[in-house]
Amino acid sequence: MIEIEVGPEGIRLGQLLKYAGAVDTGGEAKALLESGEVEVNGEVETRRGRQLGPGDEVRVHDRRWRLV
Repeated sequence: MIEIEVGPEGIRLGQLLKYAGAVDTGGEAKALLESGEVEVNGEVETRRGRQLGPGDEVRVHDRRWRLV
């Protein structure tokens, strides 16, 4: 699991996927989310604009990130 530091304002899920290198573009993020292959805190998430903050965990296939 990789830890990613975010400020108290957090980060949106689509931005995180790009920042972490899971996708290159917003369009790719949208397609990945629509496929049902992204989990936030153990539950499938399809909203690219979902606000994330410290303590949230994101998983895509075998890659995992924890926000701190």
